[in-house]
Amino acid sequence: MSERLSVGIDIGGTKVAGGLVDVDGRVVGRARRDTPHRSKSPGVVEDTIVEVVAELLASTSCEVAAVGIGAAGFVAADRATVVFAPHLSWRDEPLEANLQRRVPVPISVDNDANAAAWAEWRFGAAQQDSHVMMVNLGTGIGGALVLDGQIMRGRYGIAGEFGHMQVVPGGQRCECGNRGCWEQYASGNALVREARSLMTANSPMATDLLARVDGDPMALTGPMITEAAREGDPTATELLTEIGQWLGIGIANLAAAFDPGVFVIGGGVSAAGDLLLEPARTTFRRHLAGRGYRPEARIVAAQLGNEAGLIGAADLARRDADGRQ
Repeated sequence: MSERLSVGIDIGGTKVAGGLVDVDGRVVGRARRDTPHRSKSPGVVEDTIVEVVAELLASTSCEVAAVGIGAAGFVAADRATVVFAPHLSWRDEPLEANLQRRVPVPISVDNDANAAAWAEWRFGAAQQDSHVMMVNLGTGIGGALVLDGQIMRGRYGIAGEFGHMQVVPGGQRCECGNRGCWEQYASGNALVREARSLMTANSPMATDLLARVDGDPMALTGPMITEAAREGDPTATELLTEIGQWLGIGIANLAAAFDPGVFVIGGGVSAAGDLLLEPARTTFRRHLAGRGYRPEARIVAAQLGNEAGLIGAADLARRDADGRQ
């Protein structure tokens, strides 16, 4: 193991996960806290980040080159400001400056999906592919495009927010302020919402799921649904199939716009594996523009799991620090 480490922090809608990462993308130390409720001040979230970083720095005697932050939100082109975070309370938040005052090593900020895509391109499922599109299915949907070894951030830094493409005009209300966003139909939140709607309606289709949570729909989680599907529950399988179909529709649209060579599907919902990806692949082929007359992008599962974001954030931060020297 190289002794030159960097810290990666992945900030999601429900957790702040951190890791010490070596130059080969291996996580050699970990720390985690729950994300404070979004109604609390942004400073409380920043306090949590600082706690995780401090724990990781204290846990090693090796050199730590930098700290990379992967934030679930719109990160400006300056890679210092979180413009908007639908699942947190940040609005034009100067995150880099706020953290740099409290952390003794260089800080770099990026969108969490950019960080995950970078990790999968560098160390995971899409190593050295020239055109990589990442779709992260978690609380919402994040996305990123890596083209010829460069993250495509857009003019204002907000490229890759695929989850907020409108797929159903007038559809489900989204936390971004619009209706019918893709993430309202193909995310972890969507999966749990649909399951709970069956449970609260006392549908006989939800008998197994209700039994798993002692009759309390609010106790249901996405991993519980995946577990039930793996154990053969037909309703859980159907719910994952529907999410997979929505996923396939969205990535067919992305293929029409960007023509990547590979789609890497990550995030917590991707743990369902082929229960999710097979219906996605089938629906993708059915909706792909010019189907039958064009090459098709591969659709693969991410290899680095829930740690892709922190691995990528750490690697990007190390590169930024090297560039400053």
